[in-house]
Amino acid sequence: MLSKIWLIPMLPLLGAAINGLVGPKLSKRAVGFVACGIVLLAFLLSATAVFELSGLPSEERHVTTEIGTWLPLGEVGAKAQNLEVSWGFTLDPLSSVMILIVTGVGFLIHVYATGYMAHEEGFSRFFTYLNLFLAMMLTLVLGSSLLVMFVGWEGVGLCSYLLIGFFYDRPFDERTGMSCADAGRKAFVVNRIGDFAFLIGVLYLATTFGTVEFRGITEGILAGGGSHALLVGVGLLLFLGACGKSAQIPLYVWLPDAMAGPTPVSALIHAATMVTAGVYMVTRMSGLYTAAPEAMAVVAAVGALTAIFAATMGIVATDIKKVLAYSTVSQLGYMFAGAGVGAFGAAIFHLMTHAFFKALLFLGAGSVIHGLDGEQDIRKMGGLKARMPVTYRTMWVATWAIAGIIPFAGFFSKDEILWGAFSSGNKVVWAVLLAGAGTTAFYMFRLLHLVFDGKERSHAHAHESPKSMTMPLQVLAVLSVVGGWIGIPAALTFGANLNFLGSWLEPSIVHAGREAAHEAHASLALEWGLMALALLVAGGGILLARSMYKDREGIAEAWARRFGPLYTMVRNYYWVDELYELVVLRPFYAACRVSRAFDVYVVDGLVNGARHVTIGTSHLSHANDRWIVDGLVNLVGAVVGASAALLRRLQTGVVQSYAAAMVFGIFVLLVLYSLAR
Repeated sequence: MLSKIWLIPMLPLLGAAINGLVGPKLSKRAVGFVACGIVLLAFLLSATAVFELSGLPSEERHVTTEIGTWLPLGEVGAKAQNLEVSWGFTLDPLSSVMILIVTGVGFLIHVYATGYMAHEEGFSRFFTYLNLFLAMMLTLVLGSSLLVMFVGWEGVGLCSYLLIGFFYDRPFDERTGMSCADAGRKAFVVNRIGDFAFLIGVLYLATTFGTVEFRGITEGILAGGGSHALLVGVGLLLFLGACGKSAQIPLYVWLPDAMAGPTPVSALIHAATMVTAGVYMVTRMSGLYTAAPEAMAVVAAVGALTAIFAATMGIVATDIKKVLAYSTVSQLGYMFAGAGVGAFGAAIFHLMTHAFFKALLFLGAGSVIHGLDGEQDIRKMGGLKARMPVTYRTMWVATWAIAGIIPFAGFFSKDEILWGAFSSGNKVVWAVLLAGAGTTAFYMFRLLHLVFDGKERSHAHAHESPKSMTMPLQVLAVLSVVGGWIGIPAALTFGANLNFLGSWLEPSIVHAGREAAHEAHASLALEWGLMALALLVAGGGILLARSMYKDREGIAEAWARRFGPLYTMVRNYYWVDELYELVVLRPFYAACRVSRAFDVYVVDGLVNGARHVTIGTSHLSHANDRWIVDGLVNLVGAVVGASAALLRRLQTGVVQSYAAAMVFGIFVLLVLYSLAR
């Protein structure tokens, strides 16, 4: 199976082709069967391939399959190195974790979508896009080189545009401030900014090392290739691409608006596919980042700042999906902060657990929206615990998991990142992430209490979702509990190595400067104390949310009034979109208008002026030709014609007339002669 890993991305691509070509002629049941069955088969093939990989020695767990030469580019760079890009796929411990997440969680989302989208038009089109999305994400994570990854990178960007704007014919929504089509375009344009920087970084690496293969670049860096300034610059360029794809400051603005798409799309984008691509890329390029500590510091700083910044907006958001969207931005910041302090394995660990509980939260939110006939405002919900018991219990599990409470999955992965930040010596990042943990617990339990506790505030008749939607919720709930048990830290096992995920990922990650972290691990008391502190902070957030939104009704409004200006600023999401409109869009539109005016009045003016001059000159030339040149010619002709007519009258052919004329002429001559004398 290891030699056939190219089948894993090929299967969803085949599903997209089938539903795209003949889907409109099939029943919805058949379309759903094809789409879900293809993804399930891809998951089974992935599991088989990973099982075979696990049977190899750890140093040999790197299998590459090349389909053929893709780009024979010839000699490139100052060293005139021969660059030939193969279309290849690589399975190693890092990509193996990703394909299991993408296909496994992706399959559950596909099953859920068969129920959620059952009454929508464009059913086959939706699943065509969904299968294509998975195919591109699998290409991204399995690609053996940066350029093959870039194909998947751009592919998921295209699919996100298609899926976010799926309801393209729906009008402007005052609740979201834009239409679905606008949200799709916004996601596409913002991602292109990061993608441009990403591609420039790839080109620098290609010309420096003569290869775009991940292994070749890493070996070149470890051998001392490339200047330090180049590695830092490329690291920042690649990270800017990751900021666009994974919604980090300053390119996060597309993700909250992506909620305009159907809920299964939100779950797929936020949990298992597109937004995790940046974290995966940074981890895949760990050799580059460990050689460029300045770039790593930027990654850590931006990640930590994004984590707390987005969390504050989750506190005040009232759209159930937007709360989860800002939560995703915040959790991605956690992952980047982990990678930035060198805890690459912890970042991937949190990526995995986040896929479980965030997919569950989004699908649970979709179940609530489905049960309330489209209502998304959490202020208009409440009292749904009894009416939607399965949705409530599963979302309850996911909320405890994202809050980082033991023994749920989120505790173990979040603790690994916090410990990585602390043990690396970056106490500022650790403190910011700790504050983010408490904020996360607060806004997630705020959502849980407003939606499921208290009195009913919705006018819709709430009802539980069908089994096609609740079964995936239950599976994800189990994973949200046990999913973190494969990464239990040594501090909780008194030295026993139960961190199976960390050991599994080790061959795929390049570490540097981690000796201090290993020494810090010797202090179990310190690590236990930090765990207890993190649990205490999260517990404080949970109790505060319970006090404000369950036990004491009206206190939240009182606090909002007390912090009026601050609350207004956060409630308007810091006016970042308005700032971008003022600083970026308006100057851009003004430049467009100036450019148009220059084109119309200068460029077109010169062209049109030349046209008018040419036409005027042609008119003068025509007049000169007609009235002067032709006039003179015609005048000569007229004079000759008139003379001919006159002379013709003299040529009568009568001899007597000629004789008379001669006599008359002689007479005239004699008279003249006489007068002259």
